[in-house]
Amino acid sequence: MYTLYGTDESGSCMIEIALQRCAVPWHRVDASSWHEGEGSDALARINPLKQIPTLVTPDGQVLTESAAILIHLGLAFPDAHLLSGDRAQIIRGLVYIAANCYSAIGIIDYPHRWLGDAPDAVQAQLVSGTRRHLHQAWVIFAEQFAEQLFADNGEPNALGLMAATVSRWDAAREALSALAPGFAQTLARVDADPVVAPVFARHWPQWKES
Repeated sequence: MYTLYGTDESGSCMIEIALQRCAVPWHRVDASSWHEGEGSDALARINPLKQIPTLVTPDGQVLTESAAILIHLGLAFPDAHLLSGDRAQIIRGLVYIAANCYSAIGIIDYPHRWLGDAPDAVQAQLVSGTRRHLHQAWVIFAEQFAEQLFADNGEPNALGLMAATVSRWDAAREALSALAPGFAQTLARVDADPVVAPVFARHWPQWKES
């Protein structure tokens, strides 16, 4: 059985969807770096950064980094169609989100990791500038990857799952609705997929599409 370490309203939701698509047994251990508890203590023992999602395979391998987990599952379970489509561009897009969007979100959420005890005004300036960069990174993503989010059978592929998840943070959907409305509608198509929708609803019960 797969063991997924994660929590609600986090990147673990995309791995939950992927595991369902792979039709494998799995269970979630509630854990994160911002909550104390047995699950988080267990996570720290296998991933010292306490990053989620972290996935443990049935044979005991520890997999971290959302993009890497999705690529692994896509290769291990081709019938799940997670890498169906232009595989090179799907993988490129997954790494793009990890490098340009996830990384920016980390700065927005934790500016003190980079600035230490700098004045609040300085930290706020870093957050504001990083959020502008994040929204521009999403616009560029929309221009380059809008046609890559669905498998040949019409289901969201790994890139669609990751894009629809990570764009739910830091007002990215609002920015895309204004700057790339066609792509915002594409993300809404991912949201509405019958496998995706109930997982997103559980993670974000108060979500309202802008």
